[in-house]
Order: sequence, then structure tokens, then C-alpha cells
Amino acid sequence: MTADLVRVTNLTQRFGSVCAVDQLSLNIPAGTIGLVGANGAGKTTLMRMLLGLTPPTAGSVEVCGIDVSQDPTAVRERVGFMPEHDCLPTDQSASDIVSSFAELSGIPRREARRRASEVLDLVGVDEARFRAIEGFSTGMRQRVKIAQAIVSHPDLVLLDEPTAGLDPVGRIEMLDLIRRLSGFGISVLLSTHLLEDVERTCSYVVMLSAGRMVVQGSTAQLLAGTGTTVIDIGPNAGAAIPELAARGLMVRQLTSEQIEINASPEQVSATVCAVLSEQNLPLVRLSSAHQSLDQIFVRQAALPQGPAPS
Repeated sequence: MTADLVRVTNLTQRFGSVCAVDQLSLNIPAGTIGLVGANGAGKTTLMRMLLGLTPPTAGSVEVCGIDVSQDPTAVRERVGFMPEHDCLPTDQSASDIVSSFAELSGIPRREARRRASEVLDLVGVDEARFRAIEGFSTGMRQRVKIAQAIVSHPDLVLLDEPTAGLDPVGRIEMLDLIRRLSGFGISVLLSTHLLEDVERTCSYVVMLSAGRMVVQGSTAQLLAGTGTTVIDIGPNAGAAIPELAARGLMVRQLTSEQIEINASPEQVSATVCAVLSEQNLPLVRLSSAHQSLDQIFVRQAALPQGPAPS
């Protein structure tokens, strides 16, 4: 397998006059990856192209080192998929559905039954596995959909809005389950419009807006790169601002006792201490704050993205 699980180059998908994916290029590493954007951003269309279900208008896609246009079947042998919509046959049991998907992936019937039992236990559908799906709650159906996606132990599983329709408790349980998949050697591409889910779950994030890349990178690095430093100085905090600004720092006063610098403490603590010492001002407390992924997305999506292709 290549170092990058997914490689996309100049990928475009048009449906008539609508451009769902617009000259997209990205490399996605193994791990738990968040694919985020508003509804209509192109997330589901991208997943369908990764699976070879929708041929691109232009560009190329590699998944697990395989050119999707050359051998989509080989890609689907390595990738599991959980669709967003309710797709389970309601008159079948969870056990029958998951074991059938295992057999479709080439696993012998007896082994398929064993694997179905194991993955249904893993996702929290144990005693209910022999009941018909029609009696299942939304949360239980979502768990069965994940079970069918991972029963063949794929290298990568694509999850399209897995927390859709879940109550707060069910959502937390689903995210915990998704985090556990990496322990079984399964990488996850999690598509969602809920950036909080990605922040809780994913080590890497890809943000899309109107079919175009907004930003991608390590979740930790994206959050760390937006750090600010809050400094408690005590009365007359504003006295430090002119000298800090003269040192090239972006500073604003929060209260009569607090100022904020638009950089992380690691970047500015030495300068802050030097300035306060020179001006004989006390340092009561120095703390850090970070923007959320939601704030990063809003800020980046507002930036010019360049001209659309002709």
C-alpha cells in the first residue's frame, strides 16, 4: 500500500451545469480522516468517485494504490462503504444482512456467519442480531450499516454522515465506535457537516466548500496554528500594548487587566516576558486559547478560491 491511502488529482465532476467537484487535488494518509463541508459541498460525490461508482468528468483517483478508473472492482475489494440513506432490507435480520455482505466479498458461508457475529458484537448489536431490521431504532440501524461495511476487514471504510438522525447519547457512542476502528487496522474517511464530530474523532481533516478544497491537514496542527495567547497583567494592562506591537505582535485589549496576542504561547512567551520585565509590569497568568474547526472553516471558506475552470 502507498503512504497515501487516497490520491486525487485535478478531480472534476459535473452534472449538467452543476459542478459538484471542482478541480480537486488532495492526498489523504491512513488513519481517521474527517471529510467536512456543508450539505452540497461535494462530499458524497467524492466518495462515489473513490468507489468507482461515478466516473469523474476529469482528473484521476487512486485508492490504496489502485487507479480507480482502471480497476474499480479491486478498489471495492479493499474499501467498505456505509451510505447515508436508510438502505437495509427491513424484513431481514442483522445477522443475515451482514453475513450476506461478507459472502459477497468472497468469504465462505460458515466464516461469513462467524465474522458477522463478531462485528455485530463489536458495534453493539449482540442479542438483537436475529431480529428483523424493521424493529430497530435509528441508532441500531446505523450500527448494522457500519457492521456490513467492515465485515470483510477492509483497508479503508467510507462513512457517509454516520451520526445523522442520532440523539446526543447515540452520537457520542457512534463516534466512540468510529475511533475504535483504527485499533483494528481499518482507516476511516468520515464524511460529515458536523465539524465538532471531526474534532472529537479524527486525526486529519479535509474541508470542502462548493466542491473545492478549503484546507486540509493534521487536526492537531490546524488547531494549534490558530492559537492565541491571553495575558493577565493586572490593572493598566494596556500599557504593554505599544511595545508588544512594536515587536511585530498583533495585540488587542480584552479588559482593563487582560490583553490577547494572535499567536500561541510557544511563539510569544519569551517576548512577552521581556517586555513586561522592561516595563516593570506583573505577569499574573499566561494562557492559550484555540479556534474550533468550525471557526477555521468559516474563515478559510470566506477567502478567494481562485477562478472557476472554464
